[in-house]
Amino acid sequence: MKSLNWALGAAIALGLSAGSALAADTTLRISLQLPLTSHLGQNLLLFKEEVEKNSNGDIAVEIYDSAQLYKDKEVPAAVGSGAIEMGVASLTRYVGDVPAVDIFYQPFLFDTEEKVRAAVAPGSAVRGPLDEAIQDTGSTVLWWQAYGGAIMLSKEAPIKTPEDMKGKKVRVFGKTLGDFVKAAGGAPTLISGSEQYLAYQRGTVDIGMTGVSGVKSRKLWDVMDTITVTNNADIEFIVVVNTDFWNGLSEEHKAIVQAAALTAENDVRDRMSQIEADAYKAAEENGMTVYRPTAEEITAWKTVSEPVYEAYIEKTGDLGQKIMDAAKKL
Repeated sequence: MKSLNWALGAAIALGLSAGSALAADTTLRISLQLPLTSHLGQNLLLFKEEVEKNSNGDIAVEIYDSAQLYKDKEVPAAVGSGAIEMGVASLTRYVGDVPAVDIFYQPFLFDTEEKVRAAVAPGSAVRGPLDEAIQDTGSTVLWWQAYGGAIMLSKEAPIKTPEDMKGKKVRVFGKTLGDFVKAAGGAPTLISGSEQYLAYQRGTVDIGMTGVSGVKSRKLWDVMDTITVTNNADIEFIVVVNTDFWNGLSEEHKAIVQAAALTAENDVRDRMSQIEADAYKAAEENGMTVYRPTAEEITAWKTVSEPVYEAYIEKTGDLGQKIMDAAKKL
């Protein structure tokens, strides 16, 4: 009942957004590929509440969820060009312009929450250079949204070792994850988050890769029955704003938006462990088997991953080397 009330409240909030936008001096439209009921959607609602409250209605926030306006892969161009003021995109969607962003998909590099938190802290030696480089795309990073560790989805049996991946088609959401799959003998297929349910349902791929919170928000237990908890990558989303639009805001409005962004970033990061725990519980309650690899099995995955690190340095040059060195010091 609580979740139903929340959903109704969210719907009402969005329904009122059009009216509030008419009365506002500034309107921020945000594109999100996930459902509003996802934890990223809830995080945007927190941001919306903070901005509209602290601006006394001078700034209105409109959220367009479930890829209504743009798919994940389209967000960087849409925001960078000014077609929309703000958007949420998985960090790896910037790999074409900033190859170094895929540092977070280097296999097992960020294998503890402590390492992740240190790496994603605003201005850190890992995140700072990435935020700065993304500005060259016409977008300014407002905050990062935690999505948790990468897991694998399958049917009937877990993916325990690279042997289980050989010859299989695997859904990935980034070039580096594709390199990881290739190193393990699989065939990567790049599929947007909003399209993965159908991909599993139709058998387009044999194995899925996503965050466990996505299993819950997208009800992937309807089309897959097994989770293998590899945590082979740290999945991060970023909320970006068009730089020209941002620069045109008053200093007062900028301060309100930045404060709300910081509140939203801290909230989602602090709740990530519980979000994942709840998602695993929901998956099991809906009939999924959750398999946690042994230390020996993880070692087998790490062994085949060595070429991925080498390829990352080759593709990213001095920036990649600088960030990799910083990451290894964590």
